[in-house]
Amino acid sequence: MTNNKPKAFLFDLNGTMIDDMAFHNQAWHNILTKDLGANISFDAVKKQMYGKNQDLLERVFGIGHFSQEQIDQISIEKEHRYQAAYKKHLTLIAGLGDFLEKAKQSHIQMAIGSAAIPFNINFVLDNLNIRSFFKAIVSAEDVVNSKPDPETFSKGAEILGVAASECIVFEDAPKGVEAAQNAGMKCIVLTTMHNKEEFAAYHNIISFIEDYTDPVLQELF
Repeated sequence: MTNNKPKAFLFDLNGTMIDDMAFHNQAWHNILTKDLGANISFDAVKKQMYGKNQDLLERVFGIGHFSQEQIDQISIEKEHRYQAAYKKHLTLIAGLGDFLEKAKQSHIQMAIGSAAIPFNINFVLDNLNIRSFFKAIVSAEDVVNSKPDPETFSKGAEILGVAASECIVFEDAPKGVEAAQNAGMKCIVLTTMHNKEEFAAYHNIISFIEDYTDPVLQELF
């Protein structure tokens, strides 16, 4: 898979560590159409689900349509609805628990690089009791420019003290893979939400996996 063994794993969160993107899609679609009156399909919402919540709202409605206070209110309401619907399904993607433990035992540093707000990241890490695996957590509030800008992953690597070339990013979304590519990092793609064909533009992908039981991952150690 890769000639040099990585020194760090950087994980996106939603759709990469937990298979929850359909719940985000539903929460956003309900708010955008039923609450805010946007004429947008479920599939079109799926294509807009990258970057910060504010970025999504601005792509759909235009910059300046909502005040910052309104954006913050819409954002937290969406996350409350998502968490209420998803909590009973909350679990790590198959094989990830063992994978995290093996990485820890192999002294591979780990970070989370997500466009989610801390409210959602904490929801996952604390309910699944996995916070101790991660030396760095980079959220939407920690960056100026969200994915596909490289800042999220570059900042994670900087906190870990690891060069970009020594990192492997785990992602599920094309814009996240683009962010890794822009950061100079190789990427493994989880096909939880998007099919392989949607990643054809990117040259930094070293493997596609359905979950963390894929034997190809053993080549990382």
